[in-house]
Amino acid sequence: MPDGTHMHTHMHGAGSGGAWEAVLPVLALLACAGGYLLLVRRVRRRNPVRGWNPWRTAAFCTGLLLLAAALLPPVAALAHRDFRGHMAQHMLIGMYAPTALVLGAPTTLGLRALPASRARRLTALLHSGPARLLAHPVTGLLLSTGSLAPLYFTPLYDAVSARPAGHWLLHAHFLLAGCLFAHAVAGPDPAPGRPGVRARLVCLGCAIAVHASIAQLMYGGYWVAVDAPVPQVQGAAEIMYYGGDIAELLLAAALVATWRPARGAVAGHAVRAAR
Repeated sequence: MPDGTHMHTHMHGAGSGGAWEAVLPVLALLACAGGYLLLVRRVRRRNPVRGWNPWRTAAFCTGLLLLAAALLPPVAALAHRDFRGHMAQHMLIGMYAPTALVLGAPTTLGLRALPASRARRLTALLHSGPARLLAHPVTGLLLSTGSLAPLYFTPLYDAVSARPAGHWLLHAHFLLAGCLFAHAVAGPDPAPGRPGVRARLVCLGCAIAVHASIAQLMYGGYWVAVDAPVPQVQGAAEIMYYGGDIAELLLAAALVATWRPARGAVAGHAVRAAR
């Protein structure tokens, strides 16, 4: 890493977006919330007895609120002028919000709200080869955690964040990759071909190890190619280290909360206990 006295604070090109930079995220998040709540209402009308778990709705709305916190001032404004702000934004968009959104079970909600013919088409899509590949935790691990080294240890971050389009593409990557990983590890939605709990825990353990290693390298100034003052890089590394640990512990807790043993395994255990 270059000496901090020769470095200047990196300014995102997206900071010139003006009022639209705040208006567009609000409109998009309100549309997502409205769509989700509309589907919940439809499901409750179809089956008043079964209804829809309010905790799912609360989780999804919490995810949207976390995205709002990341994409609106003061966090968004700080991210434009301080690398620590970027890292806080990264944690919210790529780790905390995805876990909450995934726990909202939007796919299950859609399957229950759609007409039978469309639900069957969606189910067929979920069973397709590409969907199985995307739903595998290794894919989510490579897209989310695996992208951190190329992003921060090459000039990629400065090149991408220098333009508004690149800035928003980076946000989209963090969010989509984070949702894929959270869904693959602990999502309550159907995921045909998803491996067992042990394999998912291994992938989660790898994510924890890689996050910690990259944060420690950043703090020590090894290989970092981000144009920001040293104190900012070290502060961002601390946010990644501690914030990543908390987010991954929450994901592990979600895995435990959503895990259900296979019916065959439960039956076998019951037979053995009765002997």
